[in-house]
Amino acid sequence: MSSNSDIDNLIDLMAKLPGLGPRSARRAVLHLIRKRALLLTPLSDTMQQVAVTARECLNCGNVGTTDICDICDNEDRATGELCVVEDVADLWAMERAGVFKGRYHVLGGTLSALDGVGPDELRIPRLKDRVTAEGITEIILALNATVDGQTTAHYIADQLEGHVRLTSLAQGVPIGGELDYLDDGTITAALRARKEL
Repeated sequence: MSSNSDIDNLIDLMAKLPGLGPRSARRAVLHLIRKRALLLTPLSDTMQQVAVTARECLNCGNVGTTDICDICDNEDRATGELCVVEDVADLWAMERAGVFKGRYHVLGGTLSALDGVGPDELRIPRLKDRVTAEGITEIILALNATVDGQTTAHYIADQLEGHVRLTSLAQGVPIGGELDYLDDGTITAALRARKEL
């Protein structure tokens, strides 16, 4: 067993990744080993490079390889709109949709009294600074529809009320969704956010 310790360590590390358990990690590692030249070596080299170059944008919290990310550095995106998201994965999801052309602000989580996460543990003070410094006219709160997400949205709204226009993403029935499969909270939100046809 000791002769496989490096492989076992790799499996254990892979199993810690989101969406992978021990079985999936084992399958992934075996596939990587079989495709060593095509996948394992380039993956290893790229991971080493990313470990050295990856950093958070000093302005918004996005992840990139420079101190200021491409989105913040792009003058065409200085629209006065700032989309506030919980984490980088949410920013990337918004970018995939390709509809928002402004800039972002990554909070780094949500307020949670149970976990001891207050405004200073998040990037809320930096958000307030950016509203003034960058001439922000609208804050779009794109936070998850969870208790902590909504608590965070209300806190930010209280802090910025009167300083900037505040909006949030619509909530309700997703495109292609069937009412029978939706939970009560989603149906309630959809009914309250109804619009004229």
